[in-house]
Amino acid sequence: MFKIVDRYIVRKYLGTFGFMLILLSTVVLVIDVQQKIPRIENATALDPKLNLTYFLIHFYPFWIINLVVTFLAILVFISVIYFTSRMANNTEIVAIISSGASFHRFAKPYLLTSLFIALLSLVVNHFVLPWANIKKNALEAYTYNQTNKDKILGTAPVSAQLSKTEYIFINSWNKKEYRGYGFVYQKFDKNRKLTYELKANDAYWDPAKKQFVLNSFLEKTINKDDSEKLGQGFELRKSYGQAPEELFPNELLGQNKTTPELIKFIDREREKGNSNLNAHLNEFHQRTSMPVSIILLTFLALSLSSQKKRGGLGINLAIGISLAFVFVFSFEALKVVSENKILSPSLAMWMPNIIFFPLTLILYIRRANQ
Repeated sequence: MFKIVDRYIVRKYLGTFGFMLILLSTVVLVIDVQQKIPRIENATALDPKLNLTYFLIHFYPFWIINLVVTFLAILVFISVIYFTSRMANNTEIVAIISSGASFHRFAKPYLLTSLFIALLSLVVNHFVLPWANIKKNALEAYTYNQTNKDKILGTAPVSAQLSKTEYIFINSWNKKEYRGYGFVYQKFDKNRKLTYELKANDAYWDPAKKQFVLNSFLEKTINKDDSEKLGQGFELRKSYGQAPEELFPNELLGQNKTTPELIKFIDREREKGNSNLNAHLNEFHQRTSMPVSIILLTFLALSLSSQKKRGGLGINLAIGISLAFVFVFSFEALKVVSENKILSPSLAMWMPNIIFFPLTLILYIRRANQ
């Protein structure tokens, strides 16, 4: 009998979850396309290839993957509340418990199904989502307002720390064309004394040879006796070990890397002495903390909705939606807190789970003992 009940609950869980997933994706897709049509039309004016059809094929499928991963915990939570509340209102749960099954035994299919979804989400977060983000982020800047678009594709001063003693500064760098003006490279000794400086009027990236091409350059070498050796020329090619998107990373770079790649990137930046890594560390920790929240929210939803109460399904959904959005959007708020270096990224990205775990445990034990 219990195996039959287990299969019944698993079907209910996955069926409701699948329905919610399709419903959310469809509704949000339609709303987002309608809102972003004017910006897509602006992109089409710049490049006729970037029309609505192109975005629907090359942007939105990958955008949907990102959306689903972001709101997966909410979908699971609302799905469990919905079908469990219906079971409670139909006295199915009372019948199962009355047949001799404990509440812990009744919760077993919830645990197994949430574990399955969490493990699947874990693999997607660490390996599949970065691939989707590469496709999505290639076009996403065109859907931003002009201010945010310029942050990704526009022209701005940039700088990079190559090591603890080497720096690059560019007064004006176009992030789309990989071309800039006012290039400066500086190298210092261990006493922070300048030993070499290279300046160029303009610079651009040669992707074929993976080099920076510096035009109208002037270089200065400072010897130990403070004498200077000067050199100049029309063109100089230099390789600094990384492509421009790695040297001058934007906020989307961490999203594009699988977890092993992200770890290598973070370690490399730490070796250079770069301390502004919290945005990338947030991405790293969130990829694991969000799947764990699926299990946590499953049991919170079970504890809240498995008993028939006045108000029925409506009150359970109201409570569930409120709690779910507080839970998930707290991640976004804590990202900002972490990026401002008020909290460590590991604590910030795990804090919602840390706070909700004792609440879930108390509610589950109280429900199991009723």
